[in-house]
Amino acid sequence: MYFVALVTDYDGTLAADGQVDAATVEALRRFKESGRKLILATGRELSDLQAVFSELDVFDLVVAENGALIHLPATGEERAISPSPDLVFIERLRELGVEPLSVGHSIVATWEPNETTVLEVIRDLGLDLQLTFNKGAVMVLPAGVNKGSGVKAALEQLAISPRNAVGVGDAENDEAFLRLCGRSVAVANALPAVKKGADHVTKGARGEGVRELIDLMLESETAILPVGGKRQPLVIAKDLEGKPIVLEELSGSILIAGTSGSGKSTFATSILEHIAEAQFQFCILDPEGDYSEFEGAVVVGDAEVTPSEKHTLELLAHPATNVTVNLLSLPLADRPIFFAGLLGKIAEMRATSGRPHWLLIDEAHHMLPRGRSDLSQILPQELPSSLLVTVHPDAVSRDALRLIDMVLGVGDTGKDVVSSFCRALGEPSPEMAGSSPTVGQAVFWRRSSGTPPRLVSFELPKRELQRHKRKYAKGDLGEDKSFYFRGPNGQLNLRAQNLSLFLQLADGVDDETFAYHAERRDYSAWFRESIKDEELARAVAEIESSDEEDLRKKRAEIRVAVESRYTAPATPA
Repeated sequence: MYFVALVTDYDGTLAADGQVDAATVEALRRFKESGRKLILATGRELSDLQAVFSELDVFDLVVAENGALIHLPATGEERAISPSPDLVFIERLRELGVEPLSVGHSIVATWEPNETTVLEVIRDLGLDLQLTFNKGAVMVLPAGVNKGSGVKAALEQLAISPRNAVGVGDAENDEAFLRLCGRSVAVANALPAVKKGADHVTKGARGEGVRELIDLMLESETAILPVGGKRQPLVIAKDLEGKPIVLEELSGSILIAGTSGSGKSTFATSILEHIAEAQFQFCILDPEGDYSEFEGAVVVGDAEVTPSEKHTLELLAHPATNVTVNLLSLPLADRPIFFAGLLGKIAEMRATSGRPHWLLIDEAHHMLPRGRSDLSQILPQELPSSLLVTVHPDAVSRDALRLIDMVLGVGDTGKDVVSSFCRALGEPSPEMAGSSPTVGQAVFWRRSSGTPPRLVSFELPKRELQRHKRKYAKGDLGEDKSFYFRGPNGQLNLRAQNLSLFLQLADGVDDETFAYHAERRDYSAWFRESIKDEELARAVAEIESSDEEDLRKKRAEIRVAVESRYTAPATPA
């Protein structure tokens, strides 16, 4: 379930001539019984609404007075979210004969053409008030208070992201909350401007249109609200002809693959920036600590502290909180087990709240390995809006690969990614003409499109993903990326799985072993190929090639070069 709440206006949307018919009330109750939430947003004062509509209990929350008051029907609780009207202001309007004049908890309301007089009084008294119009009605509230601000507060109270809400209305004062909601709907009788800005327009008017919307939402969320709508699309890349590649809600999984150092993390970071800017909630499953520096997310776990599943889920319960789950402290063999348990809980959370909107699963070949036999039971039937990043597509579980719809191959071997993906699934591979991707490019293929792969270009991240200092300083890089002090005759086999151990071992090995690796340029090669730090590799290469015969000085210079870039203390992991 993605759209978990419906926000509806009252007059002209639910109600005709102030009354809601029985069929519409029954539809509202069916919607509520599906496990979703209902919010009523009205310009009416609460007492007036209660007098004309006796079925308010169907709503979880009521936003009254055009956003100034929140009412909880289940308990009768009221919460004013804007101050009371200025008494001098009200008295002046009465002295000037403004009729009719209604005063609520926060709202002051009248009708056209009294707006001219109201504006003159606001100006004379120097008040920070604004006017909102609703088909002839004139509502006066503090600046910034409208149905949008009221609905935002109501959604926060229910811990629902606006992205997971559908709004339906008919008039000018509804536009503020319609723009806020993840999808906007106008009933057939709505004002032309409201229809023009809506993602969807019902065939039926007023209550009939709301019933139509509810029936379609309960039948199929994607059928009623086509992806994209009239909103700004989330463009992650463009092909060579300038056609945008759009990241879509409720889409299948996305695979980003390429060799080590090919730019796949750069592309994934660029996509994350787009997701964050669009205010979608995301969760990064980060087995090697590569995304701990990404801004806008709370990091759970580090190189020494195991992430807490409970803490992760508590953070994700807040719609505005993004989370990076750092698994670096866990042994390699334990990471898939932890990941599988957390993924199951996140799938349950998504089923009820629609969040987190996006998942990024780094090192997917470790988290979802091909050889694991129980993944078909662990994986959800669908894994929508998920980014899987890997070096080896063919090492990822087939059960996970079957959920992929979009494939992005990065780097010199980008063209091979699609064929590797298809071979892993036993499917025919589409042909691709043209050159391999260069920096800032990728091979793009949508599996469901039936069209061949093509080159696309993407924006480099605004904030380059920083070198992952704690990962390299104190984490476990794995056997294949570790440095081994072996000596000239292979008499040693001392493994440094991180920079802290490297510095400790480099200080402690005998001169012959240290000199052997320096002469072979092994240290700079390791920094370049495994640590992926070209600047450090160049600095150490100069030290290795110097004529300095004092090995103690060379050891110290290498230590300074490392510690100037990686600040974690050089102590054993």
